[in-house]
Amino acid sequence: MRPDKSGSLSRAGAFSADERAAVYKAIETRRDVRSQFLPDPLPDDAVRRLLAAAHHAPSVGFMQPWNFILVRDQDVRLRVWEAFNRANIEAAEMFSGQQQAAYRALKLEGIRSAPLGICITCDPDRCGDVVLGRTHNRRMDSYSTVCAVQNLWLAARAEGIGVGWVSIFHEAELKQILGVPERVEIVAWLCIGYVDQLYDQPELAIKGWRQRVPLSDLIFNDAWGRTEDAS
Repeated sequence: MRPDKSGSLSRAGAFSADERAAVYKAIETRRDVRSQFLPDPLPDDAVRRLLAAAHHAPSVGFMQPWNFILVRDQDVRLRVWEAFNRANIEAAEMFSGQQQAAYRALKLEGIRSAPLGICITCDPDRCGDVVLGRTHNRRMDSYSTVCAVQNLWLAARAEGIGVGWVSIFHEAELKQILGVPERVEIVAWLCIGYVDQLYDQPELAIKGWRQRVPLSDLIFNDAWGRTEDAS
């Protein structure tokens, strides 16, 4: 551990109205892209900006547990798609009736159509066994890595780049394809590519799978289930 010798603090303040609007626009219009990818390759400098945004995510104990595997090779992506497809067939069988039919109608991945796949992993051993902030919750490294995913996703939205998060696979199978060590956790496979259209609302809401829960239903005051302010 190297001590901080700078002793410097920067002035904190609100963004300008335009800057705030841009941040909230990225948050509110971010979408999980499944089928709108364009075939255009992504410039290296754009990919680097997305990775830099991810690398600036908050991490518990500043452990920065993430790695990024960039996958452009068609054969590798085909193997990943085959792993997804096997798991997706299993997933469909977990639903029944109309819900199963609706699930089968969804296009849940862009592994083969997006020009770039990024596998984001979490290394729990990056800072040793005892990590500041992880002493009582061993999952904090994984939560930190999810913050990196979100940073990348919001930066991509600002760049006009779509992102789709694929989670339907057996982790051991994906590790074998990509050579990921057993001790390292796979947090996300992201499909990345330019898009020229996005849904106005989340695709699953538009297609009737599930609607956004009202924020007011999710807020408690001071204790679980307490919805009225005591003051």
